[in-house]
Amino acid sequence: MEQIIQTQRKTSQPLLPINATVKTNTEYNVFPSFSTNSEIFTGFRSLANTICKEKVLVIDGFGGVLWEKFKEHLNAVLMEKDRNVLWYNIDSCLKLSAEIDQLIKPNMNGDDPVFGKRYLGELSDFFDKEKLSLLQPDTTADICIVYGTGASLANWNGKLIYVDVPKNEIQYRMRASSVKNIGCTNTLAYTQIYKRLYFVEWPVLNAHKASLLPKIDFIVDEQRINEITWMQGSDFRSALDLMLESPLRARPWFEAGVWGGQWMKEHINDLNQEEVNYAWSFELITPENGVVLEGNNNLLEVSFDFLMFQDNKKVLGKAAARFGNDFPIRFDYLDTFDGGNLSVQCHPRPEYITSNFGEKFTQDETYYILDCTDDADVYLGFTEDINPEEFKNALIESQEKSEAIDIEKYVLKHKAKKHDLFLIPNGTIHASGINNMVLEISSTPYIFTFKMYDWVRPGLDGKPRPINLEHGFNNVYFDRKGERIVEEFISKQKVVKEFENGRKVSLPTHEDHFYAVDRYEFTGEIEIETLGQCHICMLVEGDMAEVSAGENTQKFKYAETFVIPANVPKYKITHKSDKKAFVVVSYVKDSWC
Repeated sequence: MEQIIQTQRKTSQPLLPINATVKTNTEYNVFPSFSTNSEIFTGFRSLANTICKEKVLVIDGFGGVLWEKFKEHLNAVLMEKDRNVLWYNIDSCLKLSAEIDQLIKPNMNGDDPVFGKRYLGELSDFFDKEKLSLLQPDTTADICIVYGTGASLANWNGKLIYVDVPKNEIQYRMRASSVKNIGCTNTLAYTQIYKRLYFVEWPVLNAHKASLLPKIDFIVDEQRINEITWMQGSDFRSALDLMLESPLRARPWFEAGVWGGQWMKEHINDLNQEEVNYAWSFELITPENGVVLEGNNNLLEVSFDFLMFQDNKKVLGKAAARFGNDFPIRFDYLDTFDGGNLSVQCHPRPEYITSNFGEKFTQDETYYILDCTDDADVYLGFTEDINPEEFKNALIESQEKSEAIDIEKYVLKHKAKKHDLFLIPNGTIHASGINNMVLEISSTPYIFTFKMYDWVRPGLDGKPRPINLEHGFNNVYFDRKGERIVEEFISKQKVVKEFENGRKVSLPTHEDHFYAVDRYEFTGEIEIETLGQCHICMLVEGDMAEVSAGENTQKFKYAETFVIPANVPKYKITHKSDKKAFVVVSYVKDSWC
């Protein structure tokens, strides 16, 4: 069985277990879950028992589902019940692969390994309307089932089952070639597969998912294809409503990288210790994170997007008018402990990311130093005497000759200290040095990194990593240099409020950042008002925090990210230790709403 699973997914990371594991100690939990008041069922047999009397069924779902295996398992138990089932694959109504390729050609930007442009159409664009109209159920059968991604476009009148699969799991399956892009018959390079997912498929599939949420009769978590978990659609929507009144945590996921380090391995025991390193943790990058629901000790994961689709105003409060279903802030880890430097890079200016890539807002970042060694540095800004033409020529020559350059001749290096905040608005040259554990507090876009110098090293796959000099030089600000960097791009932290058991520290961000960062330093208990904004939080010093909002309480450990929806007017944080706790809180500035 293990061998079969591994041929379906290419990763060293384990599947989400079926049953919840409650960690009562202070250890970081890689499988956090949210307890619901509803039942979560396991297995195809229980699903078949519920639907076997239906005449017509629609089984829709996200791209990346192993549809034929799903059909095989469900059909086997329905046949045991002597049900005559006719299955209709919605893929039979897709346009030809070449026609789809032509449709999305403007969005794929040729064979660029990273960057395309967001597709603005709908999932129905991928289907032949005439074929859809001809797809009709045969009423002589016991059950007629139309299934596959987009099945509801057939407009059959029947119960709707929606099958979800986490974005990280989709990528593991794509790497193993067990699933393909929608309507694609060609074998693409993985970079092209992911680009097509990010710029074309996920936007249309998310919009489709949002439209189906109120109609879902059963929601299925398919990541364990041999033993699904599922729940009633009404219970699912009730669980989402409960989360919107509560502290919550997304499920993080972890990836190795060429510059990756060892901090996460050493501090997070449940990670696979045989992985070469861990470069990233997607703590809260909502376009790719899931949330895990727990009912009667069973686990069901769905995409974080469902919370936004249920009620983005309850999630974002004041910021919903601007951001809609786009969650604006991300928290992720960059681990370089005993690893390597990140690439020297910058991010696109707002008008550039919109006109070239179709994004609504750009990738503005900060580096919060969660931990570091005494010799750790951050590269940020240019040297006072920077000569742009000389810098460009040096980078081009380095590329052509595969020779290293003295990057410190051009880019400033700053000592990193624990709890520093480095400000990296768009267009700012930067990189994390070795021996940092960076909590990256940023706006949500996360792939728009223009690498300008990568230390002349291959990726983990042995192939050169893409360098983006043209994009970089189109966006980098050369006047961000010298003393201006120290004054303007390293946050000048200040105490803004003191109280009996602690204080509130403001970590001012750059005027280009639409989000603020605060830190609460305290013992015992504090209360924080959200003031109509969603708060993204992390315990950056301490052991375990008990976070309460009304009747809802969750426990979060050191280095775990958690979210307080704007719908929650205030919340209490109680640190379960005599030691002082530090909690970082980020939220959208009112002036940017």
